Amino acid sequence: MSSMMKAAVFVAPGRIEIAEKPIPDVGPNDALIRITTTTICGTDVHILKGEYPVAPGLTIGHEPVGIIEKLGSAVSGYQEGQRVIAGAICPNFNSYAAQDGVASQDGSYLIASGKCGCHGYKATAGWRFGNLIDGTQAEYVLVPDAQANLSPIPDGLTDEQVLMCPDIMSTGFKGAENANIRIGDTVVVFAQGPIGLCATAGARLLGATTIIAVDGNDHRLGISRLMGADITLNFTQCDVVDEVMKLTGGRGADSAIEALGTQQTFASALRVLKPGGTLSSLGVYSSDLTIPLGAFAAGLGDHKINTALCPGGKERMRRLMGVIASGRVDLGPLVTHQYALDDIEAAYDLFAHQRDGVLKIAIRP
Repeated sequence: MSSMMKAAVFVAPGRIEIAEKPIPDVGPNDALIRITTTTICGTDVHILKGEYPVAPGLTIGHEPVGIIEKLGSAVSGYQEGQRVIAGAICPNFNSYAAQDGVASQDGSYLIASGKCGCHGYKATAGWRFGNLIDGTQAEYVLVPDAQANLSPIPDGLTDEQVLMCPDIMSTGFKGAENANIRIGDTVVVFAQGPIGLCATAGARLLGATTIIAVDGNDHRLGISRLMGADITLNFTQCDVVDEVMKLTGGRGADSAIEALGTQQTFASALRVLKPGGTLSSLGVYSSDLTIPLGAFAAGLGDHKINTALCPGGKERMRRLMGVIASGRVDLGPLVTHQYALDDIEAAYDLFAHQRDGVLKIAIRP
């Protein structure tokens, strides 16, 4: 095996390029994964634009599907040559944060300074790939704390079928889980990009019986019906808040899921809620938010606002792949394009500008 690999690295705002980098050394708790398929996320586009800062030279990407090339000496229960995924969020489950129930927010940011990652809390610090350490848009990726983060792919499932599990599916489902959905609920999902589409599918699995999908793109709204939406609203053609109130007889929705990350969608998600309803926020916001006073009932409406970072870990991945294997959800329609790693700059251009009906792109080394 060569000592070098190709990787997509962040150079400067507006520039992600293919570069040669050394294949990582494997420590006792690590696993080296040969990437067979990965993809581009909206968060990667935030990095490309300079809206989310990362170190120059960092390999980008956080959605790995691949084959174990080499295992660390302390990692057991896996074998080289085995097909696996790892979550986009790969915490150290020995950390205080993990044992406090918020593994995605653990102390991994301390490791670079030579301190123990089990200590300390920091928002998003459980997200390491393409943030704190080299990521997955490469020929190889080093998975830290592999014992807790590697999940074998069930026989019969293709790379494309499990490609959404590390991030998009886990995040979207977490949005539905955080929405406190009960059987028979009415749920409004704002934005039907890949995460919103997975949130729609998750709401259906959790028992919502009226799912209202909101977007400005009719093609995406069509896909949302495949994911479980009962009603679709194009916000360019109607007043979404008025329509939801009409559809619910003035009662409002039990839950709203915000999957875009803008002031407008956040405010609209709050305005469609009934008193006592839950707003589940999945958006990555780039500026301060303002809470509309009337929709918030001046703080007296018994509303709940929940935020989330994608859950990781092998058990979360096992459960998500179980949903795929059962046939209860088919996320195949979300993979709309295929690119080679060498052509990733063109793939970024397509994805960032949302051309040609793109939803998710399968990237192969």
